[in-house]
Amino acid sequence: MELLERPATRRLPEKLFTGDAWADVIYRGEEPSKTRANAVHFAPGARTAWHSHGVGQTLYIVEGIALIQSRGGRILEAHPGQVVWTPPGEEHWHGAAPDRFMTHLALWDGDDVTWLDHVTDAEYAGPRTRSL
Repeated sequence: MELLERPATRRLPEKLFTGDAWADVIYRGEEPSKTRANAVHFAPGARTAWHSHGVGQTLYIVEGIALIQSRGGRILEAHPGQVVWTPPGEEHWHGAAPDRFMTHLALWDGDDVTWLDHVTDAEYAGPRTRSL
């Protein structure tokens, strides 16, 4: 058993995020593991750019209201305790509602992430599907 040292919280880059977002690395596996786990903290209105993961991604909402959208779909509103799965290769974005901070745990395998264009304000303001 080993107690792992955690790197410092880091601000996430403007080329991949709109607004203020910060990440704490929870786990970054070394070969043969490719498991990744980050706690990501979004200021109100902050969001990722469109992107996809080679083997998918799981988000666990910790606090606030998360907005998640697959390309061409409605925006899903998720709340603390809810889990969202995005399949391999599906283009999507996720971030905070305009009036709430949001933190989620992001879980994925490997570094096979394809970053795309920024989410426009019109896309961000699109129709939502509210969860219970």
